[in-house]
Amino acid sequence: MTTSVSAPAFSADRGDGTYRNPVLDADWSDPDVLRVADDFYMTASSFGRAPGLPLLHSRDLVNWTLVGHALQLLEPAAEFKAPRHDCGVWAPSLRHFDDRFWIFWGDPDQGIFQVNAPGIRGPWTRPHLVKEGKGLIDPCPLWDEETGEAYLVHAWAKSRSGVKNRLTGHRMRPDGTGLLDEGKIIVDADRLPGWFTLEGPKLYRHDGWYWIFAPAGGVETGWQGAFRSRDFFGPYEERIVLEQKDTDVNGPHQGGWVRTAAGEDWFLHFQQRGAYGRVVHLQPMRWAPDGWPVLGEEGAPVAVHRKPELPAQPPAAPALDDDFPGGRFGRQWQWTANPQDGWATQHSGDGLRLTCVRSVHAHDLRKLANVLTQRLPGTPAVIEVELRLDSEEPGARAGLAVLGDAFRWIGLQRGADGTVHLVHRFAETVAERERDADHARPAPGGRARLRIETSAGARCRFSYDVGEGWQSSGQVFAATPWRWVGALLGLFAVAPTGGGHAGAATFTQFRITAAPDTTA
Repeated sequence: MTTSVSAPAFSADRGDGTYRNPVLDADWSDPDVLRVADDFYMTASSFGRAPGLPLLHSRDLVNWTLVGHALQLLEPAAEFKAPRHDCGVWAPSLRHFDDRFWIFWGDPDQGIFQVNAPGIRGPWTRPHLVKEGKGLIDPCPLWDEETGEAYLVHAWAKSRSGVKNRLTGHRMRPDGTGLLDEGKIIVDADRLPGWFTLEGPKLYRHDGWYWIFAPAGGVETGWQGAFRSRDFFGPYEERIVLEQKDTDVNGPHQGGWVRTAAGEDWFLHFQQRGAYGRVVHLQPMRWAPDGWPVLGEEGAPVAVHRKPELPAQPPAAPALDDDFPGGRFGRQWQWTANPQDGWATQHSGDGLRLTCVRSVHAHDLRKLANVLTQRLPGTPAVIEVELRLDSEEPGARAGLAVLGDAFRWIGLQRGADGTVHLVHRFAETVAERERDADHARPAPGGRARLRIETSAGARCRFSYDVGEGWQSSGQVFAATPWRWVGALLGLFAVAPTGGGHAGAATFTQFRITAAPDTTA
């Protein structure tokens, strides 16, 4: 049951038959795309957050909505009881075979997993370990309709395996449950002059060739490569098919190719944008007379382009706002680790009721598993929420946060004298605990309205209203990403260690609106 609506104000659809990039201006990292009949589907990396493997739907490749997740809990569950922000689900591949949807992904610490389902909304199977091992990442299967064989290709994470810049291929069981050989290096980019950090392969069959679309050069400054061979195990020839050139789109790469029912070709990929994470671009694609793909405008990313020749759709974007009816939260929210019963309780009214979970990490949001997060919009925005602290526990606190390798939050805390104060706290990247960003102020009735205004460069201005109108608080905070994950917006409630129930906090009317255009 959905508890929120899409955000057309953040749609990339310009309303005149064109779109602007990015089509998804938030951290939908490592996207892969698929068409089934007249519907397009996308998934993305979710790392250590739960639920994982987001599932997006579109009819025109421009207007997307979030329809669910394929992974409710990360496994093994014990490994993800605490936050592991840059671990977990890396670079999934989405495919459709034998009337089922399949998602393969690599957990760099465990190996290659897959889940499958009869429909995009499930029910999805529990994760199945296809290949165990350290550093196995970015897997992609192929069921070859011409030969009846099934294959799988994957990359390597040097941080776990000591190996990178090469792709390994396997024959795979047609049911996707395992591999049929020990694997062979099918592309060794150490042998290609100038190529480094080859990863993220997507495997296809086209025009009698095996094709691997794979990025190289690193997320900040890299490029998209294409490889082709008449035999799956090689040898492959290569070509760079998308790079920054004279555009402002740094490192345009890692994504998937999709063909419409009418035969148009398109490519979705990411761009690394600091605290905003990896935003998603849509590039036109064509096949040149020499048989190679041409992406974007002769290999350079496009900023504005005509939409695909598909039926017109109303503007849409993944949901942002939430009224939390009955205490339920929308699909856009994810916990920073596997959730536990009782963190969020349902009730008869509107509003998110979060339990003040007791934790030894109450002074460091980066270590809390019970932070409910969603992606930070990549365009200037205003984020607002109302908060009531329903806890008599001294030290209990709740608030609205911008969470990354450094963090800042504004909210309410119950003092030792029983009063509730408006507090504003932060921690730098190297700090082990938070400290005040501004002076505490009384919050009559234990209530406050909270606001974050973002501007270019993910600069965040915090403010509050405790009954006397909006007041600015503290200095501007420049949001920071994790290593692979963009900064997150978060709601939380926490209390110091101790015995007994520590109360709760209620959040209502969560809103994200586009910031007013001040450039006119």
